[in-house]
Amino acid sequence: MAKKDYKKLSDDIISACGGVDNVLSASHCMTRLRMNLKDPSVLNLEEAKKIPGVINIVVQNGEQQFVIGQDVASVYEEVTKNDIKAAGSVDDPDALKADAQSKSNFLEAAMSYIGGIFSPIIPIFIAGGLTGAVISLLQTFAGLDATNGTVVVLTAIQQAMLYFLPVYIGFSSATRLKSNPYLGAFLGAILLYITVNRPEVLNFLGIPVANIGYNGQIFPVILGTLFMSVVYRFLQNHLPIVLRTVLLPLLTMLITVPVTLIVLGPLGYWVGTGLANLVLGIYRAFPALAVAIIGATTVWLVFFGMNNATYPVLFLLLAEVGSDPLICTGMAPANVAVGGACLAYALLQADPDKKGVGISSGITALCGITEPGVYGVLFPNTYPLIGAMVGGGIGGFIAGLFGLTQYVIANPGFLSFAAYFNPDGTWGNFWGMMGVMVLAVIIGFVVTYILGKRWIASGKAK
Repeated sequence: MAKKDYKKLSDDIISACGGVDNVLSASHCMTRLRMNLKDPSVLNLEEAKKIPGVINIVVQNGEQQFVIGQDVASVYEEVTKNDIKAAGSVDDPDALKADAQSKSNFLEAAMSYIGGIFSPIIPIFIAGGLTGAVISLLQTFAGLDATNGTVVVLTAIQQAMLYFLPVYIGFSSATRLKSNPYLGAFLGAILLYITVNRPEVLNFLGIPVANIGYNGQIFPVILGTLFMSVVYRFLQNHLPIVLRTVLLPLLTMLITVPVTLIVLGPLGYWVGTGLANLVLGIYRAFPALAVAIIGATTVWLVFFGMNNATYPVLFLLLAEVGSDPLICTGMAPANVAVGGACLAYALLQADPDKKGVGISSGITALCGITEPGVYGVLFPNTYPLIGAMVGGGIGGFIAGLFGLTQYVIANPGFLSFAAYFNPDGTWGNFWGMMGVMVLAVIIGFVVTYILGKRWIASGKAK
């Protein structure tokens, strides 16, 4: 396979977007290059989808998302060499205007906002989560205990991922809101400071501050940065320029922090607790059905770019039960079923190019990255989509029926096998998840192959 020319791919994408002058900002997640354009109508979607190296294009909440694959960071690096700003600039009025105009659909904007917060910090979750799996392996096979120096250092990596979650989310949320990301991170750090993080007795100007532990919390800092962005923009527009450097950050935090601690923090905590209880109630009442729904619909979440919006629920589950028996557990069979469907699609193809797309997308999906398969194989061809949904749904049903779970955050799939090791050293969950994923691959493959043979014979598909 020829090596990709990332500079040419970058130039082709920028050209399709109307040139550098039409690009407000750029960012990327694990597989997508996200472009914000001054005039989105310039982009011809059908022509842009034909660019070699572009799997598909998703337009969501005013953002043009070029699906590239796992090497998207290399394309982004070339894009930003053209004096294109990283997303989150706070000093570009055109960017703020375009952002405001894109938020006409509240639900779409909310999902895009939540997903946009978590996309950039997924590497932190993977590194911290899988470190927990490494610790379990060392304790199980090497006999190391919690006092061992190696385990202590690795535990710091694992625990820092969750403990300082408000800092990462504060930065990412403020970036997404095109406010000051460093003040967003500062707000997260303040919430974790020892004197305000679960204080015994504390008040501000005589108003009591709730006794809440913010480490690992999501919604308090999200609400706080939302409020902070409003305060920041108001002050930025009304303060004299000569005073802005000093007073803008000072007044922003003097207003934001008390309001967050007294009102928004407790509100976010109660919202999170209520959502956790609701999700756990549904799961406990109908575990097999709940996980089956996740398994069957994950490909649709990926297609619409909403898969990252499930992270709040995932963290709530981790906080409440210590693992994720619903979201990642359902996504694991869903992801690998996409792999089975793509491989069956490849087997049915006579065209070498289509066969290559199916094989590469299938292997990638087995590792937990499904965008190439979803956009390149499943949705352009209905029968592999059906195969993947059936495989993911049945796999999720069985996982929920037997109470299987994923103990740490990682891309659900075979490559993250260590995420299924039970920290108590038992093997039942690991082998159960491996069996469920293998079954999902087989079902996805068989259903896709049978449907594909029939559809091709009937002329419905090629």
